[in-house]
Amino acid sequence: MDKKGLVFGKMNFILLAVAIVVVVLGFALMSGGKTTEAGGFDPSIFSARRITVAPIVTLIGFCLVVYAILFKPKEDK
Repeated sequence: MDKKGLVFGKMNFILLAVAIVVVVLGFALMSGGKTTEAGGFDPSIFSARRITVAPIVTLIGFCLVVYAILFKPKEDK
């Protein structure tokens, strides 16, 4: 299969893979926070990591996905 048949280039796939890793990292940062008590409350669900950092990392990952899709490499003349 020649390169003209592919929609994305090699760099698009690399950027997409990095973006997916960043999104998964953001969701991993949001996880956790279970309590050992039945019906108990764990205040760690409101930590700065889960409320601020994780959503920002996930948003950056989704922006990278869009950039990876729209990225067009420079053509060699």
